Amino acid sequence: METKKIVSIGFVASLFVAAFISFYASSHPDGLEFVAEQIGFLNTAKDSAVATSPLANYSFAGIENERLSIAVAGLVGVGLTALFGFGLFSMVKKKDSSPRK
Repeated sequence: METKKIVSIGFVASLFVAAFISFYASSHPDGLEFVAEQIGFLNTAKDSAVATSPLANYSFAGIENERLSIAVAGLVGVGLTALFGFGLFSMVKKKDSSPRK
């Protein structure tokens, strides 16, 4: 199977998971948050520098429907990650394919 086909299938699968499956992820706190709560220092935590960003808390700000908000945030996240990754790899590929002396 050629590389482009494999990448395309992976990208479509990532979009599907982000848009439809991510809504069913666990709502329980992660391990670090759980331990912080058990030991008693969770209340000293400070908000992240990106806590007010449009994608904070795994949802998209401004969309009232929770399911849609999570789906849009997942799709945007996958899209941005793909753009960054493809951009980075294309720069590396161009640099690597330059004529050698």
